[in-house]
Amino acid sequence: MLNDTILHAERELYLTLLTLAQQQPMAYEWLKQLPTWLNDIKDKANYAHAPAYQASVARLPKLAVDNAQLDSDILKINAQLSDSERKQATALLKQLMPWRKGPFQIGKNESNPIFIDTEWHSDWKWQRVAPHLGNLKGRRVLDVGGGSGYHGWRMAGAGADTVIIIDPSCLFYHQFMAIRHFVGAADSYRTHYIPVPLEALPENSQLFDTVFSMGVLYHRQSPFEHLQQLKGQLVKGGELVLETLVIEGDANTVLVPHDRYAQMNNVYFLPSVAALIGWLEKAGFTEVRCVDVAVTSTDEQRKTEWMNYHSLADFLDSTDATKTIEGYPAPMRATIIAKK
Repeated sequence: MLNDTILHAERELYLTLLTLAQQQPMAYEWLKQLPTWLNDIKDKANYAHAPAYQASVARLPKLAVDNAQLDSDILKINAQLSDSERKQATALLKQLMPWRKGPFQIGKNESNPIFIDTEWHSDWKWQRVAPHLGNLKGRRVLDVGGGSGYHGWRMAGAGADTVIIIDPSCLFYHQFMAIRHFVGAADSYRTHYIPVPLEALPENSQLFDTVFSMGVLYHRQSPFEHLQQLKGQLVKGGELVLETLVIEGDANTVLVPHDRYAQMNNVYFLPSVAALIGWLEKAGFTEVRCVDVAVTSTDEQRKTEWMNYHSLADFLDSTDATKTIEGYPAPMRATIIAKK
């Protein structure tokens, strides 16, 4: 059950890639695979919940939207919202829980808006990263592992000409489409979503001026392969923004969790900042610098009405918040910026 929102968004993505291919022939490789990418995410055989997610997006009310504030920490979609529309939209959006990356607001302040209070204060991460970025105005940007798309919208709000978010999650894809439903053409359709992992993209595309990989590297069994894949998507001289979990230590310090880390069973390598810089330099990046290190707090990542499962507080030692429940150092994240 597809509605005009998804069909129109996918058409705009196709047209964006087609226009790009006229200048960068490698984009034709993306166009060849695009139908498969978009069909697979909606296939019930692949994702049992896909039809339900599609139906939720399709039933969202159509609102009269004045504008979308993509440069706001709370991504605000300013629209008239009646009581019945609020109830309908809230119920449908909650069928797309858990909402992890945000926050979002739908409706004007004076109309009792819907506030999607996500697990992560993704705006805090953006505040830490944004001051150190090169100018995004007019640039083509790839956001790897973008979740619901919050940071991708912020990249568009910072003036990017084209933003392509990739993430293989069926839920996150439909969360993005739910927000797209309300944003409509307010971003001039500069923000797009392809539901695939990085390794599914054509190698060495060299299509993007800036590539973001935030919260992905520690989930990769082969971090150097991930770095090479990121590098292959950048134009020569392009900028990589890499944010990942790190630990204290020297250039030879790397933590490999024995089993789980903060209850995550897919965490493989946590380097020190010095080791991470060394990895990037070995992968061929230049001008590598760490611009931020921050310990993740239980104010930044927490349980909410829109993500009511276990969150960070449940994954830390109950008697010592500097350690995870397994006894490892509590989550600390570094942001590295480098050039190809």
